[in-house]
Amino acid sequence: MLNSRLAELIPYPFERLARLLDGLAPVAGAEPILMSLGEPRHEPPAIVAETLAAGGADWGRYPPLRGTPGFRAAVADWLAARYRLDPGFISPDANVLPVAGTREAIFMFALLAVPPAKAESGGRPLVLVPNPLYHVYAGAAVMAGAEPVFLPATAETWFLPDFAAVEEAVLRRTALVYLCSPANPQGAAISLEALRALIARAIEFDFILAMDECYSELYFDAPPVGALEAAAAFGARAGEALDHVVVFNSLSKRSGAPGLRSGFVAGGARLIEAFAALRNFASVQSPLPVVRAAERLWRDEAHVEAGRRRYREKLDLAAEVLGGRYGFYRPDGGFFLWLDVGDGMDAARRLWAEAGVRVLPGSCLCPPGEELARPGAPYIRLALVHEPDTIAEALHRVRRVLN
Repeated sequence: MLNSRLAELIPYPFERLARLLDGLAPVAGAEPILMSLGEPRHEPPAIVAETLAAGGADWGRYPPLRGTPGFRAAVADWLAARYRLDPGFISPDANVLPVAGTREAIFMFALLAVPPAKAESGGRPLVLVPNPLYHVYAGAAVMAGAEPVFLPATAETWFLPDFAAVEEAVLRRTALVYLCSPANPQGAAISLEALRALIARAIEFDFILAMDECYSELYFDAPPVGALEAAAAFGARAGEALDHVVVFNSLSKRSGAPGLRSGFVAGGARLIEAFAALRNFASVQSPLPVVRAAERLWRDEAHVEAGRRRYREKLDLAAEVLGGRYGFYRPDGGFFLWLDVGDGMDAARRLWAEAGVRVLPGSCLCPPGEELARPGAPYIRLALVHEPDTIAEALHRVRRVLN
């Protein structure tokens, strides 16, 4: 018998999109342009091919769960430099663990963080997630036995959940909070002040903040703050704050290498040690050639800066074509446009049928049901991952159809 909790899972967004567009074909003569998937299309850095080609012998070895000392040191050094952390705040051996991309790690972490019941409440534990959301957050909550609580992330709160408005009765039952910053799909980054306030609540109510920072390096102005940076800002209580925080990051967006399937989780030592024990049962480990390529990528910023320039140029192009339309705004980070078109489902069908442009309706990034889908219903998400000429063509088609 299948686990009955499967019925509670949010359907995969791209399956929902496929059903929405079923039976529709793009208009004749329009070369399809797929802007629905956030898959970087740039050539990966040469470091990847060079290192993988040189590591042939390592394909014959089982990869170690904790990666290599060199990888962990590269990640710890990068975190310290990126977030201005004091030396030793993040130990390569105690606070860092490699993961094969972040999706399965984000999912599996809920199995560790969610207890059968939350403290004195005795009720089913809660996991707080933004809405719209990366569907894995809610799926992780459900399969860990928790109840997901969907917090609207709307324009009124700069597309981030209003954690200050969450009632204490909810916080007392909360075991885990998932947050993505810069956010997918809206590109909004949380402030240091708001992040510190959230961690203070994590300490007070004894829950864990799981911060998805996979878009942290795709920014257009100031670098977004991170959860480790916010934990360090607690000064004498920084260790206590770190015990309530884990961050996930990967090379998929930062280095434009999603196929490498390489990332890391970093956080409090007790959390990382417990997570390593859990992953001994069910993790997918990164092969050693991949780990060695990843180590070099985390130590190289030139390719990251080049990628930021490319995405900044694409955003400038989008502002030129769409500025003043569909609620266009410049996000803090990421590579998505989040456009208010009134009815995202209808717009997605029209854009595919009339222009051959495939976009993702905002409702597909929300739980089913009219009320829960409301934060995403007016929107469409477009991924600026193609070359500029393709993006320009797609955006002009969007204007033509939606106007």
